[in-house]
Amino acid sequence: MKKILLVFLIFLALPLAGCFSADGAYTTTNRAPTLGQQLLDLQQAEQAGAITTEQYEAKKSELLRK
Repeated sequence: MKKILLVFLIFLALPLAGCFSADGAYTTTNRAPTLGQQLLDLQQAEQAGAITTEQYEAKKSELLRK
């Protein structure tokens, strides 16, 4: 019974193995937002009133030129 429990616990822990580095710290993957996500975020900021329509258009043009 103990062997089965041990195997089960190891099986459950395997997917978590990639979440830790050798020193035991958590690791994360930082990904740059896609152009589409940047445009959606920009549009939401404009619709929420966080930026003006002029700022929205200028930044949108800048992003699309890249």
